[in-house]
Formats: sequence, C-alpha cells, structure tokens
Amino acid sequence: MKPDFNLIEECADAKNIIVTGHIKPDGDCIGSTIALTLYLKKQLPDANVRLVIEKPAPCFDSVKGIDLPEPDYAGNPDETDVCIVLDTVADRIGNAERFFKAAKKTINIDHHISNASGSAMLNYVDPKASSASELVYRIIGEDGLDEEIAKYIYLGIAHDTGVFRFNNTSPETLRAAAFLIGFGFDFSDLLEKTYYEKTYEQAVIVADIVRNSKNFCDGKVVYGSVGYEEFCEKKLSPNDFDGAINELRIIKGCECAIFMYPMNEATYKVSLRSIGTVDVSLISQSFGGGGHMRAAGFYLKGTREEILDKILTAICEQTGWNR
Repeated sequence: MKPDFNLIEECADAKNIIVTGHIKPDGDCIGSTIALTLYLKKQLPDANVRLVIEKPAPCFDSVKGIDLPEPDYAGNPDETDVCIVLDTVADRIGNAERFFKAAKKTINIDHHISNASGSAMLNYVDPKASSASELVYRIIGEDGLDEEIAKYIYLGIAHDTGVFRFNNTSPETLRAAAFLIGFGFDFSDLLEKTYYEKTYEQAVIVADIVRNSKNFCDGKVVYGSVGYEEFCEKKLSPNDFDGAINELRIIKGCECAIFMYPMNEATYKVSLRSIGTVDVSLISQSFGGGGHMRAAGFYLKGTREEILDKILTAICEQTGWNR
C-alpha cells in the first residue's frame, strides 16, 4: 500500500524540518522518527532536518545512531517550515508542540484508531497498520532504504507487534520485516538488547508487581500498580516498569490487564492490554487517552483506588462482567 502523498515533494522547499513523536518514546516512536529523519537528511541534503524527542530509554543505548534525537528542544520555532509528528496526536509531543504550532506546514503520520482523522494539515493515518514504522516503510519505499534506515524501521515494527506476536501483525507486516532484515543488520541482537534484556533490578521490580497484583471479574482482569510513596522511596523511573503490563496480561485466564504508576502525587499513568474481549481503546478514550483495541493508555488524576474503580466500572459496563 502506497501513501497518497509524496513526502519529499511536501518538504521540497523546506529549509528547516522538525521530526518529533510522543513523550516517553517507545520502540515504535524511536524507530519511526529516527528512520524518517535519516531518510529526509539523505534525500534533502540542503535542509536542516532535526529530530526533537525525549532521550530514549537506556535499553536503546547500545543501538548505533541512537544519539540522533535532540532532547533539549532548542531552537527558534518560528523558523520551522515543516513539522512532522509520528505515532501520536500533536498534543502529546511535549515541548516539541511549540515547533508544531509555529510550523508553516504540519504532517501527522500515525496508526492509532483514536487519531484516525489525524491532527495536522496533512495526515497519513492507517489504524490497520501495525505501527508508525510500517507507515514510514510505505512512505520511503524499498528503493529509499539503506541498512541504517531499515534497521530502525524493523526496530519499530518489532516492538509494536510484540516481536510479531500481536494481532496487529499482518501479512504485509511480515513481508516488510522480511525485506528489511535482508539488509544484513543483526536483528537478533537488536531485539535482545532493546526488547528482551532487563537489568537484575528491573526484573525484581516487575516480579514484585506481578506478585502483588490482584484479579477481578473471576480472574479475567489482572491489576498491578506502584504507589507514589514506593516510587519515591525506591527512586524508581518509568523505565523500571518495562514489560510489566505484558507480564500481567499473559497470566492464565487474564483477558484484560491494568497497570498504573505515578507521574506525581496526584496523577497516574495507566496502561491497558486486552486479548480482544475488552476494547481498551474505547476505555482509554473515555478518560482522555488513546491507543488500539488491545493496547491503550491514559493519564488520570486520583488515588489508585479511585482510578481502579473507574476502570473496572468501564470494563464491566462494556462486557457485562461482574466485578
């Protein structure tokens, strides 16, 4: 499937191009934004192409070229000719929003159903795509790839499909992945270092979350969390919880997993995962978030107990389950 716009033509006259993605960038956000930045630098050598996103998590440190992002968000927004937002809506790009608001042209490339209509002047959104990285693969085309660009696209696709386990993996996704690994990069080591590998401390933290989890709705819903006091006392960070939501979801009998951790004393970040019996994107959207039918998230003020009660109520209303 080819996009109905030519990105190089859209950026042809631009002197300053900003590429960005969502706050707390995951593998897909990192892979898609770096790949697109490298491609634009290659195709438009006279343009100043910058990637402004938060610093990637430490698990990506081993990946060559990961120093490309500029987490300081420096520069004059008024000089922005084109701002390209990937893997999210424009109001979830943090400090990069000032570039988006000042840009002469804005482009949104996304695959989230909660952003189906896009949030820019020019939008390329396909909720059926596995990832923003798969959309970048379509936009660039096979002739525009090289080993570095292919590696980052593969990284993004693999992360957002759970290494091709999730049901957003289509035949098109697998054909793209097969073509990408043909460039010869070490995809096994790439996934080992960025997706599977955990520090001992991370493994212990996730194990504690699972051990202290609770289940509801006859075991169909499994809930885990970290409270604000524990978060501060142990000096934890969001990176410490990588994989926690998936460890909860794979518990036998679980059809929907809930995980939350504090952003501050009053607000929690909530992640939801489902096998499909619960449309977590609808629940997330009702609380101001977004995502997919089987994976979604949002931020909500309140205590853990208050937030959990609201989520369980929404799940039971949707499914008819008893709490």
